Amino acid sequence: MNQDKLKEIINSINEKLALHGGSVNLVDFDEKKKIVKLKLQGACGHCPMAQLTSEGFIKKELLAKMPELKEIEMV
Repeated sequence: MNQDKLKEIINSINEKLALHGGSVNLVDFDEKKKIVKLKLQGACGHCPMAQLTSEGFIKKELLAKMPELKEIEMV
């Protein structure tokens, strides 16, 4: 597991979120503890569906491609 792979996945997620005027930014990545902290930006940051986007899309996508992650936290 490495930060480059994580950034690549986040970039892929951002391509999809950009269609709705939003993005997600990497705030912190603890490689030893396998914890990722992310923050929604743009339209996604203030959208009433932000939690659904976080849980149903972003976290699902990250875990599918990096199942070794222990926690994905939205801040």
